[in-house]
Amino acid sequence: MPNKPSLSPVSTVIDASAGEMPRTRPSRAEAEAAVRTLIEWAGDDPDREGLLATPERVVRSYEEFFGGYEIDPEEILARTFEETEGYDDMVVLRGIRFESYCEHHMVPIIGIAHIAYLPRHRVVGISKLARVLEVFSKRLQIQEKMTAQIATTIDRVLRPQGVAVVIEGEHQCMTTRGVHRPGVNMVTSQMIGVFRENEATRKEFLSIIGRRSD
Repeated sequence: MPNKPSLSPVSTVIDASAGEMPRTRPSRAEAEAAVRTLIEWAGDDPDREGLLATPERVVRSYEEFFGGYEIDPEEILARTFEETEGYDDMVVLRGIRFESYCEHHMVPIIGIAHIAYLPRHRVVGISKLARVLEVFSKRLQIQEKMTAQIATTIDRVLRPQGVAVVIEGEHQCMTTRGVHRPGVNMVTSQMIGVFRENEATRKEFLSIIGRRSD
């Protein structure tokens, strides 16, 4: 994966996939000051020895956690291959681990994703499917939206006969706060084209990823 650009004193973020207008990003100093404020609000002293470097560390970690805003997922899928020797069955990448962050509480969503598509004329390197998941997961998210974003992006760029995405995620906004229910997974799915229209194709995909279709 290419190195993520570091934040300049004032930088611009454009989420091309969402059709958003450019946004001016606060400076690193402003971000670190915000972390200091949160430390004080929590009841601690940001000037004590153990916390002196925490604002800088948090901002650096945010660059990693939310690096998906810097990348256009459609560009990842731009290079495709047509020499498939007549291969006309589904391509499935299952059990892809991801880490994302709930946009409501900014705590982790951790889980696995299964992605499939049925090629029409072109295929793409399988690592690209995992990278599309990574781009969307490295943004503030709700699982339903992320599932749809992955599926529609693959469908829009590859123009396959169909796309299927199933995501299983454990939400720490539910396990570490609120109702405190660890071990509960949320499952979302998005089926496009033949995966939605053809029951046999959908059942085959669900069987491959180990999920029952009834």
